[in-house]
Amino acid sequence: MSDETVRLVVAGVGLVGRRHVDAIRQTAATELAAVVDPSPEGRAYAEENGLVWFETLDAMFDAVTPDGVILSTPTLLHVEQAMVCVERGCPALVEKPLATSAEDAARLVVAADAAGVKLLVGHHRRHNPLIRKAVELIEAGRIGQVRAVQASAWFYKPENYYDVAPWRKAKGAGPISVNLAHDVDLIRHLCGEIVSVRAQATPSIRGYENEDVAAAVFRFENDAIGTITVSDAIVAPWSWELTSQEYPIYPRTSESCYLIGGSHGSLSLPDLRVWSHSETRDWWTPISATSVTRDSSDPLLNQIDHFAEVIRGEAEPLVSGLEGLRTLRVIEAIQNSAESGEAIEIFKD
Repeated sequence: MSDETVRLVVAGVGLVGRRHVDAIRQTAATELAAVVDPSPEGRAYAEENGLVWFETLDAMFDAVTPDGVILSTPTLLHVEQAMVCVERGCPALVEKPLATSAEDAARLVVAADAAGVKLLVGHHRRHNPLIRKAVELIEAGRIGQVRAVQASAWFYKPENYYDVAPWRKAKGAGPISVNLAHDVDLIRHLCGEIVSVRAQATPSIRGYENEDVAAAVFRFENDAIGTITVSDAIVAPWSWELTSQEYPIYPRTSESCYLIGGSHGSLSLPDLRVWSHSETRDWWTPISATSVTRDSSDPLLNQIDHFAEVIRGEAEPLVSGLEGLRTLRVIEAIQNSAESGEAIEIFKD
């Protein structure tokens, strides 16, 4: 494919889908061909904004030939709709999580691979310049061999968050499934593959069916150990949303939520501070931090640019369907371990 403008379709124009629409409009390499959304709100949004609208993906494909489709629909529909894209030979960017189960996600990944159709997953944080810089630092050996990571995802969701969408109170809709997918994906991206999980969770103090606090211990393929805690009922500044400045609707704090420990130094994120001893590695010698500079740009715009590059054959997916599947396997392992109390081994490809 040449450098011609890439024509994209957005399926599902709720909150996330509309952000994708805005990102496409701001990206010179892409244009919005149509939106797909059967809801009255979706159709009204299309009419108000002068967008070509379709009720279903099949109706869209019968009338339009897009270069790629972004699926920002409910997770229950991801596999079914991505399969439509695969059958039509159209690259797809599927919002996270890739599916409701790793089994379904694996079926989709196999089908896309067999058809030679590019499948990407919307873990957009990997497209943040500060994450790119963190990966560079780790790969360059600035902190030595990664030995441990600890991550916090603590925030307080107000009551109206649950009242406007009662499904959020149900079993399986707690912060493990709703919030941890991005954090787990970044931890894998920065520190390597997770091979086993042991987790615990406690019931919601609001009386909902799901958990509101959970913790997990990871063992990595490289023998590093990781810990993560998540809660949507803790008032705290230590979460990616409140520290990364990635999405302006969240207030900014100057804290960090990830600490990565290595044999020669440590790295905190998202402030990108590298800690190391000035002389020998010795807890009695001075230790100091260096703040690393990086570029600043919108990860969602970067993700759209990257999708266009993949469609044109200029790049391989940064977050492939297989990567989305591997992250989903870890999330499932956390849920299963929290229920059973047992350590869960992660299936290896």
